[in-house]
Amino acid sequence: MLIADMRCFRCFYTRAHSLLLLRSSTPVTFPISPDRFRLRRFSSSPVTSVFDLHSSNQDASSNIDDNKDTKIGFSDEKSRKSASNPRGWSPGEVVMNKSKKGKSKTVWVCESCGHSEGQWWGSCRTCHKVGTMKRFSQGSELSASGGGGGGGSNSTGSGFSESKGLSWLPEQATVQPHRLTDVIHGITQQQWRISLPGLFGNEVGRVLGGGLAPGSLILIGGDPGIGKSTLLLQIAAIIAEGSELAEPAPVLYISGEESVEQIGSRADRMKIQTEELYLFSSSDLQDILNKAHRLSPRALIIDSIQTVYLKDVTGSAGGLTQVKECTSTLLRFAKKSNIPVFLVGHVTKAGDIAGPRVLEHIVDVVLYLEGEESSTYRLLRSVKNRFGSTDELGVFEMANSGLEVVSNPSGIYLSQQNPDSDILAGLAVAVVMDGSRSFLIEVQALCSPGSTVSRHVNGVQASRADMIIAVLMKQAGLRIQENGIFLNVANGMALSETAGDLAIAAAICSSFLEFPIPHGVAFIGEIGLGGEVRTVPRMEKRVSTVAKLGFNKCVVPKSVEESLKALNLKEIEIIGCKNLKELINAVFRRD
Repeated sequence: MLIADMRCFRCFYTRAHSLLLLRSSTPVTFPISPDRFRLRRFSSSPVTSVFDLHSSNQDASSNIDDNKDTKIGFSDEKSRKSASNPRGWSPGEVVMNKSKKGKSKTVWVCESCGHSEGQWWGSCRTCHKVGTMKRFSQGSELSASGGGGGGGSNSTGSGFSESKGLSWLPEQATVQPHRLTDVIHGITQQQWRISLPGLFGNEVGRVLGGGLAPGSLILIGGDPGIGKSTLLLQIAAIIAEGSELAEPAPVLYISGEESVEQIGSRADRMKIQTEELYLFSSSDLQDILNKAHRLSPRALIIDSIQTVYLKDVTGSAGGLTQVKECTSTLLRFAKKSNIPVFLVGHVTKAGDIAGPRVLEHIVDVVLYLEGEESSTYRLLRSVKNRFGSTDELGVFEMANSGLEVVSNPSGIYLSQQNPDSDILAGLAVAVVMDGSRSFLIEVQALCSPGSTVSRHVNGVQASRADMIIAVLMKQAGLRIQENGIFLNVANGMALSETAGDLAIAAAICSSFLEFPIPHGVAFIGEIGLGGEVRTVPRMEKRVSTVAKLGFNKCVVPKSVEESLKALNLKEIEIIGCKNLKELINAVFRRD
């Protein structure tokens, strides 16, 4: 019975295969070949007559033979590779992503953290934010070239071939691993980096980590109208003019938003007249790279990354796909040509750089230009730097001639103080750190008896202010329950670290006691729930900054008083306090 059933099945299989061959001019390959079925089920069978039907068609026979070699004889091939390679795999098999041509891969990328998923979810599984997953398509050539993946800097994506945009770059020979000692031998920081001379150049170079690294990709973000284009135009002029260590060299400034005449008008207002600065208005990235190849500039500036596009990449300029692939292409350009590239990135309403978060993962340096709309001061902050520290901060002031360096940043947040004036009761100076730089800011307090508003704070965390007020009432014995308390930080500064606790307490005491704090006194310290004054990090640098700015007294925690006096700062007096009661006795005492 079983033999009869199997014969029926072979007959049905043979007829079906013959009909398909007659209807199609190309041979048909079945998922399970008849020959493989014969080898698994029978020792000998007339099913082999199916392959005899192909004898009249030589092409079909050759195709089927190839198919048998790849699908049926895979076990022999695997054994042969294993015998020649003891590891059982080769690096090319692991690295290369062999995907079928013509297919595209769709992933969902989180705009907030850059996490990618193969399907859409309502929220990101990494940062748990809702509505941040955006669709991102990757073409077949992306996978075939070994690119792809969330945040990979080698991705070309959406059918863009690297050879098209970077075909003019010199081909590199086979590179072998080098010893670290051989790489760094004879290399100094001054010789490797591109120096930026002048006050403005030194301030920007310090934020970059000591100068401009060759082959680096730098992303600069900031609110519209904050001065990003002005900043880059000044940097371009400094690089083009050269320095003592380097001769003048061309710098290419690309703008996709403004015409050449508009950029020239801004340069004329800023009195930039260098001959080595070249302007070009274009949005085609391949055309931009061709211009850069002909000019061979010392630096390339793209303003902005949301305006450029690649012809072979799907989507419009500014889209997720275009932004990522353009950035990846510029990264490869920078690394192969050793030319530093500056990118301008637009920001969202939340203050983040527009586009996928992976954009910040691709670049080497991320800088933010910050500032208030009503203020002329600008802060250049580094949030990512592969060539230096992210603690550095540049302070500038926007003028008619461009950005100017602020020599005394603490003067931004300090108002003019008149010694021994009753109207200045309630003012105290705190010393805070922003990155590696210390700033002196002014804390203002007002105690108003019988006020309808019990408490109002601006620039200070409300929970922190409530705690300090409660400690003053409990541990220092101040009867401020019936007073409306107002706290403010001058010039819109936000006080976020605990080093300003002592200044907040001193300002409240000064207003409540109607006793102005003597001129030239600064406060550094954190307040605990027991009323004790605690130390904060980098006390030495904070006190040194206070001394340089001409203050004659500094109130600090008692635990660090002796170590600070060992600094031999003769121009300033160090006053140590254990708790709030000692603070009141030391500062608000009439001689």
